[in-house]
Amino acid sequence: MGLLARKDLLGLKELSAEEIKLILETAVPFKDLFYRQIKKVPTLRGKSVFTLFYEPSTRTRTSFELAGKMLSADVSSLSVATSSVVKGESLEDTGKTLDAMGANVIIIRHTAAGSPHLLAKTVKASVINAGDGTHEHPTQGLLDLFTIKEKKGRIEGLKVVILGDAAHSRVAKSNIWGLIKLGAEVTVVGPPTLLPPGLEEMGAKVSYDLKTALKDADVINVLRIQLERQKKGLFPSQREYTELFGLTKDKLAFAKDDLLILHPGPMNRGLEISLEVATSKNAFIEEQVTNGVAIRMALLYLLTGGGKTDELID
Repeated sequence: MGLLARKDLLGLKELSAEEIKLILETAVPFKDLFYRQIKKVPTLRGKSVFTLFYEPSTRTRTSFELAGKMLSADVSSLSVATSSVVKGESLEDTGKTLDAMGANVIIIRHTAAGSPHLLAKTVKASVINAGDGTHEHPTQGLLDLFTIKEKKGRIEGLKVVILGDAAHSRVAKSNIWGLIKLGAEVTVVGPPTLLPPGLEEMGAKVSYDLKTALKDADVINVLRIQLERQKKGLFPSQREYTELFGLTKDKLAFAKDDLLILHPGPMNRGLEISLEVATSKNAFIEEQVTNGVAIRMALLYLLTGGGKTDELID
């Protein structure tokens, strides 16, 4: 078992505040690697990491692969479209096959909620959830927390707005769990049709008025409108959605000057966020991608049981 004292990373709901803080602290020295001429350390030499993605991905998959390679792990990406999955192989059998190949970590993205949990019960390898249906996306939640702490110096006591399609967003759920555990005040904003039941039970507030929610917000995380997951009729038109809930320069007039703007990507520019806002001095969307690699390096390290954290990149 690794330094995280658990075999798998399946969601932020089951992590303690102390575990989340450990991950965030461990990511700090790994981010320093990006400013070195040689961006590689031998920390996980001899370890095998497999990515198993049943859904398309650019940022998450690539950053996990880069994270593993920067730690000197052997990284293999299983293409589901050309694997035995298309012949009907079950998730459990795929997992057992990767186990037999000596996998130390399996990173899975799946359309069905709970799939990483099923895989984790099947395999000896550590399993990392890279997004399961509309359930959770814990590593995105962690990199968002890392970015907030890096830019604001703290998370406790901050007022964070999560804007948009929370009903179809696994990112929103991971963010809420993580932010609440670390002491932030969370308000989820959007049209009623895109806000799922149960948000208050998670500890978040709900609002249907973006301008009011922006007034005292320290951070806003703009969710992607997931048109591919939605049924028609959840809002009258894209133009009306943008007018009411799109983050535009006009709406920023209601916010603090130092509002931190995040977006998990990929962006629907001109729909949930304007190009002008996405490229403004308040937005750190590209740095979120860099921070994602650092977080994923930290998780690979912690789950496989590395050495002392002060020796990570010596």
